[in-house]
Amino acid sequence: MERTPIPVLTVQTAPYEDQRPTGGGGLRRPTGLFESQRNYLPNFVQSLLSSVDLRDRQGCTMVVGSDGRYFSKTAIEIVVQMAAANGIGRLVIGQNGILSTPAVSCIIRKIKAAGGIILTASHSPGGPGGEFGVKFEVANGGPAPDIVSDKIYQISKTLEEYAICPDLRVDLSRLGRQEFDLENKFKPFRVEIVDSVEIYLNLLRSIFDFNAIRNLLTGPNQIKIRIDAMNGVMGPYVRRILCDELGAPANSAINCIPLEDFGGQPPDPNLTYATALLEAMRGGEYGFGAAFDADGDRYMILGQNGFFVNASDSLAIIAANLSCIPYFCQMGVRGFGRSMPTSTALDKVAKAMKVPVYETPAGWRYFSNLMDSGRCSLCGEESFGTGSDHLREKDGLWAVLVWLSILGARKQSVEEIVRDHWAKFGRHYYCRFDYEALEPRTAYFIMRDLEALITDKSFSHQQFAVGNNIYSVERTDSFEYIDPVDGTVTKRQGLRIIFSDASRLIFRMSASSHVRATLRIYAESYEKDPSQHNKEPQAVLSPLIAIALKISQIHERTGRKGPTVIT
Repeated sequence: MERTPIPVLTVQTAPYEDQRPTGGGGLRRPTGLFESQRNYLPNFVQSLLSSVDLRDRQGCTMVVGSDGRYFSKTAIEIVVQMAAANGIGRLVIGQNGILSTPAVSCIIRKIKAAGGIILTASHSPGGPGGEFGVKFEVANGGPAPDIVSDKIYQISKTLEEYAICPDLRVDLSRLGRQEFDLENKFKPFRVEIVDSVEIYLNLLRSIFDFNAIRNLLTGPNQIKIRIDAMNGVMGPYVRRILCDELGAPANSAINCIPLEDFGGQPPDPNLTYATALLEAMRGGEYGFGAAFDADGDRYMILGQNGFFVNASDSLAIIAANLSCIPYFCQMGVRGFGRSMPTSTALDKVAKAMKVPVYETPAGWRYFSNLMDSGRCSLCGEESFGTGSDHLREKDGLWAVLVWLSILGARKQSVEEIVRDHWAKFGRHYYCRFDYEALEPRTAYFIMRDLEALITDKSFSHQQFAVGNNIYSVERTDSFEYIDPVDGTVTKRQGLRIIFSDASRLIFRMSASSHVRATLRIYAESYEKDPSQHNKEPQAVLSPLIAIALKISQIHERTGRKGPTVIT
């Protein structure tokens, strides 16, 4: 019996003024806004699809995945219906809609797709009262560059209609191909439901020595691990790769069922929210612990007794030990990249290895050009994101497998590896203080006044005396990045104060916030003397923080008594 073609409808709509992507082609808003505002999601999806030139869009393949948060299934249905109506020829979707951000990047690159759509709000809370997001990946498997984000925004401001096939229904649970005949379309629209893990797992097999990791986890000198998927997308990946493939006991993995509200906790892998993992590690039973965020691109590492490895140190230690990874032995190391707020620990390793370091604004999209041009092999950010040129996204599980490879090769504990690194390269004491949910105008004026203060000539070479410490300002600036590949200039990416002893203070507005603003203060102090490596970071950095609070007046101007989160 011949199937009746599914109608393609054009729906009239009105534009929204607030659909500017916050970076990497992503829109993140309260979930209630997506649910309550008429056509809010269809408008953005149409703007996103229309940003792809019509000749590139017709018949192309795109990848779709989500972190499983509340509203994802509804959103996937809308994305599928609109992709079909807009001429996309094929969608590749993870089973049950589940795909980690690294897996989406992997599949885009593997099948040479035109791009991908990821439904995630990263580490933000889920559930009806949480947040929801839509993120656009381009053909290299990386976040959309600013020029694409700007195009999406311009389209969104004048949008009058969108195309959709409201009668199209896909079974996300059934692996394999589903085809749909559409009105006025010569070729059927295809949807392929794929195993969420398999393609990504095959890539990891080509990068790592799985036998060596398996021996670490199951051999005579095995290490006990504890992995917290935080009820996000990573549960299936942890169970399949670390437990089934690499032999870790099933009870090594906790919170591995993706939940729409992530169990009521923000899926944010840090000491504030990954408390279940931290308590387990403090008991001393486990030698290695890790947690992942909702979409699997961020991670946290803990050693025995809860020894915390900050993200900047993790990046530097990975860089110093790339010879433990077969991929880098084969491909070589061409350069490193770090976001400007990330500590300069990586720079010390790069100098020893005689490779360049590229300092970029925050945002993974800035690393893509460097990797595509062959300049950069390893990149990282202080916000618990690390990755290499195997993908164009940060990759939490990849970073964990690197750490397990290092542990297996060096036969030391996490703490011993970190302390050896500090003894060789020095320790970079580092903290980030987040002031969240600020009134946007207040945050804007704090940053405006601070920029005027620190860039005034009278501020240069100023001295600050705090207790027994004297800090002399060496230079200040508003960070500006010139892309070495295409010459693109990105301005006003954070305020920097660099002191004569190489200590740094950085002030930056977060681009991932929505209605409210987040202002971040970063403090860094370098210590070469190993006898001084056992101090608490906040104690070491307290004089710098006192300077930051004095010149910014953030407590006085916001009414706050302290930061929301310290990492």
